[in-house]
Amino acid sequence: MSTPTIPPPAPSGLRARLNRWPMLLWMTALWVLLWGDLTLANVLAGFGVAALLLLLAPMPAVGYVGRVNILGTVWLLAKFILDVLLASVEVSKMALHPLRPPEGGVIRIPLRSESDVILTLTGVFTSLVPGSIIVEAHRFTGTLYVHVLDLPTSGGAEAFRQQVLRQERRLLYALASQEDLARAGLPRRRWWGGPGKGSDR
Repeated sequence: MSTPTIPPPAPSGLRARLNRWPMLLWMTALWVLLWGDLTLANVLAGFGVAALLLLLAPMPAVGYVGRVNILGTVWLLAKFILDVLLASVEVSKMALHPLRPPEGGVIRIPLRSESDVILTLTGVFTSLVPGSIIVEAHRFTGTLYVHVLDLPTSGGAEAFRQQVLRQERRLLYALASQEDLARAGLPRRRWWGGPGKGSDR
């Protein structure tokens, strides 16, 4: 019988904080997105706030081991920018036509992935698109509750639910490992980062 291999201990203290530079960059990007103004001062301020938070209140390690795919990430960001632009136009139309009040509602959306990271990122990307915001997220059931400003504009509850699931799908193909894709019931990633021919992206 072979002796089980004991994994090396996780780094702690200052070394652990230095190893979290991806979180530092992500928090800086979120700061800039929340302010909505890409300037050097905003980037430096966001970097400083993120560094201070990680030093004074370090967050526990998530334990997520994925696989970043460059082409999948490019497609994710390109589609996200397009969604933001189209949704901004729709919200502007509603603001300019006040005679028809928006028909809002809250939609329950069970996600396919079991990852806390994918759940969080799906919620963030969904909330950053104008006209929708996360009102609640259940970690243990992997469920998002999203308030939609105007359901008819979004094509109805089921159409919006599928839109969020496609957002989650793009995140998985951009960031997840092949094992994560299999656990979510999705086809394996192809060489170009997507699910292959005939799949709904």
